Amino acid sequence: MKELAEKDVEQYLLNNPKFVKEWLSKHGKGVEPCGAKPATSEPASDARTKNIFKTYVEGFKKVRTIRRPNILQMEEKELFMELIRDIASELDVNVLCHKILQNVSTLTKCDRGSLFLSRGTKDNRYLVSKLFDVTRTSTLEESVVAEGTEIKVPFGRGIVGHVAQTKETVNIKEAYDDPRFNKDVDKKTGYRTHSILSMPICNYEGEVIGVAQIINKVTGDHEFTTNDEQVFSQYLTFCGIGITNAQLFEMSVQEFQRNQMLLTLARGIFEEQANLENLVQKIMIEAQDLLKCERCTVFLTDEKQEMKFQDEEAEVKKETQKIETPEKEHQENREIEKEVCFVKGFDLFAKEKGSIHVQSSAEIAKAKNVEIAKFVVRKGTFVNIEDLESDDRFGKGPFVEESGFQTRSILCTPIFNSEKRIIGVTQLINKQNGTPFNENDVNIIEAFSIFCGLGIHNCTMYENACKLMAKQKVALEVLSFHASAQNENIGKFVSSSIPSSKDYHLLEYSFDDFPLSDDDTIKATMRMFMDSGVISEFRVPTNVLVRWICSVKKNYRPVTYHNWRHAFNVTQTMFCMLLVGGIVKLMDRLETFTLLVACLCHDLDHRGTNNAFQTKSDSPLAMLYGTSTMEHHHFDHCIMILNSEGNNIFASLGPEDYRKVIQMLEHAILSTDLALYFKKRGSFKQLIDKGETDFKNTEHKDLLKAMMMTACDVAAICKPWEIQKKIAHLVAGEFFEQGDIEKEKLKQQPIAMMDRNKKDELPKMQVGFIDAICIPVYQMFADLWPGLKPLYDGVLYNRRCWQELADKVEKDYEQAEVTRRQSLKQNGKTDKNDQKSDRSTKNKRPPETSQKSEEKVKATSNFCSVL
Repeated sequence: MKELAEKDVEQYLLNNPKFVKEWLSKHGKGVEPCGAKPATSEPASDARTKNIFKTYVEGFKKVRTIRRPNILQMEEKELFMELIRDIASELDVNVLCHKILQNVSTLTKCDRGSLFLSRGTKDNRYLVSKLFDVTRTSTLEESVVAEGTEIKVPFGRGIVGHVAQTKETVNIKEAYDDPRFNKDVDKKTGYRTHSILSMPICNYEGEVIGVAQIINKVTGDHEFTTNDEQVFSQYLTFCGIGITNAQLFEMSVQEFQRNQMLLTLARGIFEEQANLENLVQKIMIEAQDLLKCERCTVFLTDEKQEMKFQDEEAEVKKETQKIETPEKEHQENREIEKEVCFVKGFDLFAKEKGSIHVQSSAEIAKAKNVEIAKFVVRKGTFVNIEDLESDDRFGKGPFVEESGFQTRSILCTPIFNSEKRIIGVTQLINKQNGTPFNENDVNIIEAFSIFCGLGIHNCTMYENACKLMAKQKVALEVLSFHASAQNENIGKFVSSSIPSSKDYHLLEYSFDDFPLSDDDTIKATMRMFMDSGVISEFRVPTNVLVRWICSVKKNYRPVTYHNWRHAFNVTQTMFCMLLVGGIVKLMDRLETFTLLVACLCHDLDHRGTNNAFQTKSDSPLAMLYGTSTMEHHHFDHCIMILNSEGNNIFASLGPEDYRKVIQMLEHAILSTDLALYFKKRGSFKQLIDKGETDFKNTEHKDLLKAMMMTACDVAAICKPWEIQKKIAHLVAGEFFEQGDIEKEKLKQQPIAMMDRNKKDELPKMQVGFIDAICIPVYQMFADLWPGLKPLYDGVLYNRRCWQELADKVEKDYEQAEVTRRQSLKQNGKTDKNDQKSDRSTKNKRPPETSQKSEEKVKATSNFCSVL
C-alpha cells in the first residue's frame, strides 16, 4: 500500500469536513487545532503540590508500596536507595513511620520494631508509641497505636527514654540483663525479647524528634552488629528529614482544616444575629464537633458586674503602686475575692444530639464546674485540667452532677467581646476518646472563642438595637400623636371665615403681629397660603392645611424669641417679598409653596439656645448632627410632622415633585444658618456684579432662595422702630437666658452678647449686627427689585436709631466716669486703674476713632457667633 503523504491527508480532511467533526467528537479530547495557542496554566510542579495537598485534606491518600521479594534480591546500595525513595515521597506520619520500621526490618533483618515520637513542652518532654511491634508483614492498621492507648515514656526513663535523653545508641545483646528493660511487656504479650537496638531520630537542628527501636535479629547469633548500627544510623538520618517534613505537612493540613472549620463557624455565627439562644446553640454544637467532647457548657456573665470588676481592679492597681510593704502581696491578691455572677447558662451533651438545655439561676449555682468558670473569669485566661480530681484548687472530688455525669478533664476558656471584656466562659468537658485536652485543642478553642465573643457581642447589640428601635417607634407614635393638632382644635378654623390679607395687613413690610391673638395668627397663615395660589394648585384639603398649621404651631416651644410668633413673622415677610417685591415671577408654584413652608418650619422645636451651646454642652443634638446642628433638627422635625397622620400637605404631589420639595425644604431651612450665609452672600454678589440676574440657572436660583431665607429670618431689623426695639429686647432676653445657663451649669463665662451684666452694650452690638449681616443683603435686594426697597430703608432707619442709643450710652458712661473721678479727687483719693490707663494711653493708644472701630468689630463678631 502506498504511503500517505501529509499533503494527501490534508486534502482529504478539507474535502470531508463531516468526517473531521465526527472524529474530533470521538477522539479530540486534549487535541488543539493547528495554530492554536496552548492555554496558559500554572507550572506542573505547583499543580502536583496542590493535588497532593488536596488529597490529604480530603482524606484520600495514595500509598506507594514496594514488593518485598523484589527488594530482597537487590544489592545493598541499590536496596538502600530504594528504601530512601520509598519514604521520601510519603507525607502521612503514620504511613511514613510504618514504612520506616518495615524498611529497617529489611535492612537489619530484625524480627520487629517500634517507633516513638517526641511530644510535650521543653520542660516536660516524653515519647509516645506511634507504632508498636511492626513486622515485615504487618499492616498499618495492625501496628498503629490508637489515640488514648499510646504508651507514654518520659525522657530519661527506660531504654527509649534513655536514648531520647542522651542521644546515644543503645545495643543490648540480652534485654533481661539490662535493668532499664521492662519485663512486664513480655509477660503481657507472651513475646520473648532478646536483643535490642535503639537509636535517636533527630531533625536538622539536632533535636530528638523520635526514637526507633528494633528487636531480635533473626539471622546469625541473633545479635545486632556494628554494621547493623551503621546501616540503621544512616537510614535514620534520612528518616529524621522525612518525619520532620511529614509533621510539618500534617501541621499545615491540620491548620488548613482548622481554618476551614473556623470560617464555617464564623459564617454560621454571623448569619445568626436575631436570637442569642440560637446563636449559643450553634456555637456549642460547632465546639462539640470541633473537639469531640462529651459535654459543652457556656456561661454568660453580667456585663455590668464585669465593668464594675474592671473599675475595682484599676483601683487595686493604683493602691498597690503606692504600697511598698508586706501588705502589697495581699493587695495584689484581692482580685481573687471578687464575686462573679453568671446570668445565663447553656448545656449541651453529645448524646443528646444538639438539644440545648438552658440552666436556671439555681442550676448555675449548684453546678459542680461553675467555680472553674468563675476562676477563669477572675484570671482572664484559659484553664486546661487533665485530671480534675487530682487538682485541689476546686475542692475535693468526685465531681459528679446530680444527673450522674462525671467530669474527668476540662478545658475552660474566657469569651471576650470587642472591648476585651469577658462576657462569658466556654467549658469543654471529657474528650470522647478518654484523653485529656492537648495543646492543639487549646489553640483551636482560643481562636474559636474570639469568633464566639464577636458573635455573642453582635447578637447582644442587635437585640439591644431592636429594643431601642421598638422604643423609638413607640416614642415616635406618642410624639406624633401629641405633636399633631387634635380634631377639636381644627374644626373651628375649618368652618370659620378667614379675613383677607388686607384686613391683616399681610402685604405690608411694616406688619405688626403683636395685636393679633394666636387664633388670628393661624387664620393669617391660612390666608397667606390661600392667596399665594398653592392651596388650589396642589389640591390641599382645608382640614389638612389647618391641622398642619396647628401642628407646626404646637411644635414650637414657648421660648422667649425663637417661637411660633417668630416663624409666623418670617413667613409673612416671605409672602410679602414674593407678592409685593415681585420675586414670585421668578418662582414656579411648587417653589413658592416650599419657601412658605420652609419659613414656617425653619425654627421648629428651637430650645432657646444656639448651635455653639449644643456643642459646648455635648447635647444629643450635637452628637446627632455635625454642622448646622439646630437647622438639621428643624428640618427633621418638619419632615416628622409631614409624615404624621393627616398632616401631609404635599400628598397630591407625584414622586418626583415630592422628592424635589423635600430637597428644596432642606436647602432652605439649612440656609438660615448664618455660618453658611457669608459664603453664599459672596457668591450672590458675584452674580449681581456680572449681571446674571435672570436666575434661570438652578444653582443661581438656589443662591437667591438662600438669600431670601436669611432676609426673612432677620427681617425684624427692618420693622418700624417701636416694633424693632421691642423684638430686639426679646432676642436679648433669650440670649441672656442662655448666658445664665452657661454660667450656672457649664461654669463658663458667656460672650458679651449673652452676658446679662453687659446689657447696656446692646445698642452698640445691634449696630455691628446691622452693618455685618443686614445692610449688605437688603441693599442687594433693593438694587435688584425696587419693590424690596422698604426693607432696606427700614434697616437704615433703625441703624440710625440704634447708633443714637449707642452714642447716648457712651455719653452717659463718660459723664458718669467724669463724675466718679471728681468725687475721688474731692475726697483726696487717686484711681490706680486710671493711672495705669493714662500711662498705657501715652505709649500706644491711637486716636479715639481706632477704639470705636475695634469695639465695632468686636460687637459684630459677638453677634454673628451668637446667631
